[in-house]
Amino acid sequence: MAIEYNYLIIGAGPVGLAHIKALKLAGIPFEAVDAADDLGGNWHHGVYETAHIISPRGLMEYSDYPMPASYPEFPSGKQLLSYYNEYAAHFGLREHITFNKKVEFVYPAEKNIWQVKYVDGEIKFYKGVLVCNGHHWDKRNPVFEGANSFNGMIIHSKDYKSPDQLKGKHVIVVGAGNSACDVASEAARVGASSYMSIRSSAWFLPKLVAGYPLSHFSKNWLPPYFQKMMLKLGLRITVGDLTRYGLPKPDHDVLTKHPTIGTEALHYIKHGKLTPKPGIKRLLGDEVEFTDGSKVKSDLIVTATGFHLSYPFLPKELHRTDGAFAQVYGRSMLADYKGLYLIGWEQVRGGVGACVPIGADVLVALFNMQDKLNVPIGSVLKEAGYEIPKSHLIGMFDLLDQLKRMKKKIPKLLKIGKVMDKKHLDFQNKVIPFPQSKNNSFAELIVN
Repeated sequence: MAIEYNYLIIGAGPVGLAHIKALKLAGIPFEAVDAADDLGGNWHHGVYETAHIISPRGLMEYSDYPMPASYPEFPSGKQLLSYYNEYAAHFGLREHITFNKKVEFVYPAEKNIWQVKYVDGEIKFYKGVLVCNGHHWDKRNPVFEGANSFNGMIIHSKDYKSPDQLKGKHVIVVGAGNSACDVASEAARVGASSYMSIRSSAWFLPKLVAGYPLSHFSKNWLPPYFQKMMLKLGLRITVGDLTRYGLPKPDHDVLTKHPTIGTEALHYIKHGKLTPKPGIKRLLGDEVEFTDGSKVKSDLIVTATGFHLSYPFLPKELHRTDGAFAQVYGRSMLADYKGLYLIGWEQVRGGVGACVPIGADVLVALFNMQDKLNVPIGSVLKEAGYEIPKSHLIGMFDLLDQLKRMKKKIPKLLKIGKVMDKKHLDFQNKVIPFPQSKNNSFAELIVN
């Protein structure tokens, strides 16, 4: 008798929760684990206490579960975490999640089964693995000349939790993104001094225009080139030339990189409470020297320099990333392996809430297609002309449109897959030896 295996969902953050719900409603057997002690992902363990979302609630809420009407236009991090807990309670998701369960290895075993070892030593086998481990945890830390001689502290923005860490300190924040501007603005309020070290600037977009969130003016029926043109015109009026703030002029077109949403930092620059500086050249005791030769006193450096896209539990052969994006087809799949899905690595301009439930439903439909095929879905998508993405950034309307188009094409994709099956009647994932598993081989554990 054939042995049935469940799917495994790694991560119970916003993306993981939507997929837990989708598999539950579809009646697909699964297990879900999270290394943390509760759900919510970065909103549970990663954000500072004063954080607010940069997208309005209407774009951050799940399309199948609205946020409370009492929430403000831009809810706080605490409110967002409460919302995810309410979502989990409404759909009965918590009972399916095992917390404090950290994955150590995920390797392809025989017969297209995935072998998973947990940090507590348990080894289990799964039909497929949905990786929803987030992309705001593996800190990207710059290396500074003279760091060993620096008398102050150096922390990453993920380690910043409260304004109390900044009170009375001479603070330098490295970066110009949303977290960098939040921390630098907080330091401008409570610190002894506040500086922003910026090697290359970002576009600063206002959160509100005429009392509406900026996203209110983004319409899917307007051509992208026209929206970009109008955005640039609006920025000339509302923000102006960034060099007037002492900031470098952006070296890229608007929306080709992640913009900074909010102008609070610009406010403090003009009030003399926050000073822009170029890149850091070296650290000298209690001073920091910048590339323009200027020096300032500092006892705290906060590096808001982003995160690596990281899957430390995968073998190097399957850790297929290029900077901030995964080398996958159809947003999550490899062409030469079936049963592995890298999900949620994209950063959606506008808001992710409407996209995630739809994306999860499309993936469930692809699971059903995979059950009818020998070859991996990723290889079918590649054959059908889908390409590996060239960026981790995507517009919300673009993503929704792509997901809907993919779902409509499933019957056609199935036909392509059936033709491919004739050439690969017995497709098998290439087995990669499991680390430290001499006494825990796939065959031995099946027998036992």
